[in-house]
Amino acid sequence: MKDIIELAIEYVKDFFKDDHSGHDYYHTMRVYNLAKNIADFEKCDKEIVYLGALLHDVDDIKLVGEQKEKYINAKTFLQNNNYPEENIEKVIHIISQVSFKANGTMKPDNIEGMIVQDADRLDALGAIGISRAFEYGGNHNRPTYIPELKPLENMSKDEYYKNLGTTINHFYEKLLKLKDLMNTDTAKRIAEHRHEYVVQFLDEFYNEWDGKC
Repeated sequence: MKDIIELAIEYVKDFFKDDHSGHDYYHTMRVYNLAKNIADFEKCDKEIVYLGALLHDVDDIKLVGEQKEKYINAKTFLQNNNYPEENIEKVIHIISQVSFKANGTMKPDNIEGMIVQDADRLDALGAIGISRAFEYGGNHNRPTYIPELKPLENMSKDEYYKNLGTTINHFYEKLLKLKDLMNTDTAKRIAEHRHEYVVQFLDEFYNEWDGKC
């Protein structure tokens, strides 16, 4: 009989099969693998970390919209596979705290949540993070860059979700903030390198935009 982790991997592979927003199955698996690596350096419940990472996006409002019952997809999957109710609550608790929501962002209150949040944020940095930003922007018909349209600061959660700015602005509204929001030492170390890659990309982007050699 397959264990819950194998079943969760199969579930998210099917759940995200038609996603082209940068939150696809491969994003989930990268977050899962990053979370596994970080968890190796922390004292934590690894199974809860793994499930939180695998299911962290299945109820994301950006992907599934408003729901009558919060976190219904993750709950239903876990309940259908007879996962203990007390552990379901732990996984849902992680999912409820992981997402970046501008000024509405939460710092997880346990190490399992911190690990999953770090893993999710790391996948928004570096080369992968850059490619995902443009994938998401294209999927939502966002322009790449409009020089006179400046990034927004101090957005509320609702303003962040409704923001229709450019993809380049998104770098300033989210991506460049992530390095200083990491929770674990392992994630902080990885984020330093990925953050610098994003900064270098922006420097090159502006040079090319201005027609510089």
